[in-house]
Amino acid sequence: MLAASSETLAWAWLGLLATVLLCACMGTAERRLRLKPVPFTQVRLVGGFWARRQEVNRTVTVPHCLRECEDTARIRNFEVAAGLAEGGFEGIYFNDSDVHKVIEGIAHCLALQPDPELDARLDSLIATIAAAQQPDGYLNTYFTLVEPDQRWTDLPVKHELYIAGHLFEAAVAHHQATGKRNLLDVAIRFADYIDSLFGEDEAKRIGVCGHEEIELALVKLYEATGEERYFRLARFFIDHRGYGGHEYCQDHLPVREQREVVGHAVRAMYLYTAMADVALQTGDGGLIDALDGLWEDLTTRRMYITGGIGPSAQNEGFTSAYDLPNDTAYAETCAAIGLVLWSHRMTLLHGRVEYADVVERALYNGVLAGVSMAGDAFFYVNPLASRGAHHRQPWFGCACCPPNVLRLIPQVGGFMYGTSEGGVYVNLYASGQATVTMGGRRIVLTQKTRYPWDGRIRLTVSPEAPTVFDLNLRIPGWCEKASLEVNGEACDATPAADGYVRLSRTWQTGDVVKLKLDMPVRRMAAHPNVAADVGRIALMRGPLVYCVEAADNDGSVLDLALPRRAKLKAEWRPELLGGVVAIRGKGLRREPDGPAALYRPAAEDPETAITAVPYYAWDHRTPGEMAVWIPEITALAEAHSRSGG
Repeated sequence: MLAASSETLAWAWLGLLATVLLCACMGTAERRLRLKPVPFTQVRLVGGFWARRQEVNRTVTVPHCLRECEDTARIRNFEVAAGLAEGGFEGIYFNDSDVHKVIEGIAHCLALQPDPELDARLDSLIATIAAAQQPDGYLNTYFTLVEPDQRWTDLPVKHELYIAGHLFEAAVAHHQATGKRNLLDVAIRFADYIDSLFGEDEAKRIGVCGHEEIELALVKLYEATGEERYFRLARFFIDHRGYGGHEYCQDHLPVREQREVVGHAVRAMYLYTAMADVALQTGDGGLIDALDGLWEDLTTRRMYITGGIGPSAQNEGFTSAYDLPNDTAYAETCAAIGLVLWSHRMTLLHGRVEYADVVERALYNGVLAGVSMAGDAFFYVNPLASRGAHHRQPWFGCACCPPNVLRLIPQVGGFMYGTSEGGVYVNLYASGQATVTMGGRRIVLTQKTRYPWDGRIRLTVSPEAPTVFDLNLRIPGWCEKASLEVNGEACDATPAADGYVRLSRTWQTGDVVKLKLDMPVRRMAAHPNVAADVGRIALMRGPLVYCVEAADNDGSVLDLALPRRAKLKAEWRPELLGGVVAIRGKGLRREPDGPAALYRPAAEDPETAITAVPYYAWDHRTPGEMAVWIPEITALAEAHSRSGG
C-alpha cells in the first residue's frame, strides 16, 4: 500500500510538473504575440493637438497643483511629520496621495523637457518626504501624526496601501526621468517594510486595501528594480481579493471569477489594470479570461459614449446594466483615466484595435473634459447634460482628479505605439516623432497630421538601415472608409481581423505612408435598453463626441430636436474654443415641457440653426445648458409637427 501510494504520488508530481512546464511554454508563446509598449520617453509630440495640451500641462497645471498642495497643507503635513514644522495633520487621511501624484506628473514632464528649476523644487520636496519616513520605513503623515498606534487596522477604509502605491509610482517615474535614487530609495524602504508584513507566510498578515492601486504600482517597482518580491506581493494582493464580501471595492469574488463590473469605478479600473499587468508578465489564463469578461460587460453595457464610466454618485461607480443617465452622470475624471490605463494594457495583451479605440475615446472625451483648456480648472464629475450649474473648479477637498490629469497628459505618447517580434503597431495618431527598435535597428517614425480635426496622416519611416518588418496601422472602429498609399503608390486599406492594415516590406529611410481616415459626421444611437437615450441621437466626428451648448444656440439647448433628414456639416472654426471643428445644421426648437395650460393648440416647431462643439470643450464660455444626446424627429413626426397635427 505504501509503495503504491508513493508511486502514485510520484506520477502525480510528474504530471503537475509537466502541466506547469506546458503552461509556462504556452505563456511564453502567447507573450511573443503580445505587444510591447513604446515608452512615452521615446515619443515626442510636436506642433499638434496633444503637444499643445502637454505644454499647458507643464506650464500651467504643474505650478497650479503644486501651489494648491502647499495652500491646502498637503505638503506641510510632511513637514510636520518630519519635525520640520509645528502643528498637526490637516485635511483628509489620504491627502498624501495627491502630493505623490503631483511628483509623478512633474517627473513625467521632466522626462520630456528638462527644467533645472523644477528639478530642484522636486528634490527639495522629496527631501521633506524622506525626512517624514519613519525608522522602520513606514510613510504616511496621517497615521504618523494622528493614529500612530493604528497602522493597518482599517485597510478597507483608510487607504494606507493605496497611498503607498502612488508613492511607488512617483518614485519609479522620478528615477526614470532623472536617474536619481532619492525618492526610489524611500519607496524601496517602504515596500520592503510592507513586504515584511503582508504575504503567504504564517507570520505575515492577510489583507487587501479597500482602494486598489498598490498592485499595479508594485509591478512598476519590480520592473524598475528587478526585485521579484515586489511582483510576488502584487500577485498576493490580487489573489487575495474576493473574500471580504464587498462589491464596492471588488472584494466580493476572487478576481478570476469576476465577470461583471461592479462597485467604485476608479478602484475597479486600477484593479483590472494590475490584473492585466500580471497577465502580461505571466500569461495567466485565468486572469485573461476574467479581464475579457469584464471588458465585454463594461464596453457593451456600462460605458458612456464619451468613455465616461460609473453613473452613480452614491457609490462613485456602477449600478445595473444600461443605467446611463445623462444629467446625473457621475463619470468621474479619475475613472476615465483608469479606463485609459486598463484599455492600453488590453491593447498590449491582445493586439486588437477595439481596445485602442477605447483608449482614444476615453482620452479625447472622458479625460480631456476633466481639465480646462487653460489647465487650471477641473471637473470631478462629467455629466452628459447640464442646466447650466455645473462648472470646473480650481481644486477639491478630495482632490484626486487634478493631479491624476497632471500625471496622465505627459504619458499620452506612450499609448501611441507598440512593437511585436516582427512588427510596429501605430495605435494613435498625433504629430510627432517616435524612436523604436526592430531587428536590432533604430527606426524613426515621424507623423504629420491635424488629427483629430483631419483624418489625413503622413507617416515617414526612417530605419538606420534597410529593415524588414510589418507596419501595422490602426483603422479605428469609427472609420468606415480609409485610403492608403506608400511612396505615392495606392495600397489596399482593408484592415485584417485585428483591425490593423498590415504593410510588409523592406523599409528604406524616407519611405512615406499616407493614410486617410474619412471623418463624416455620424449620428449615434444608444442601445434600446438605455432608457435615457431612447429617441435621441449623439453626434460624433472621428474620435470626438459633440455636444450642443447654450452659448452657440440662442441661450438654450434642452428644447432642441434634430430631424433625421437634417443635413449636418463640419467646418473648421479657428476663432472658436481655441480652434475646433464645429458641426452645423438645421434643427427644430420644440416647446418646453410643462406648459402652463393642460391643453393647448398644436403648433409648428420653428426651424433653428444648430451648432455642436466637441464635448471636451464645453463650459468654457457663458454658463448655460449643455446636452450630448438630442431628441431625434423621424420623417413622420417631422411631417406631423409641420402640419400642426
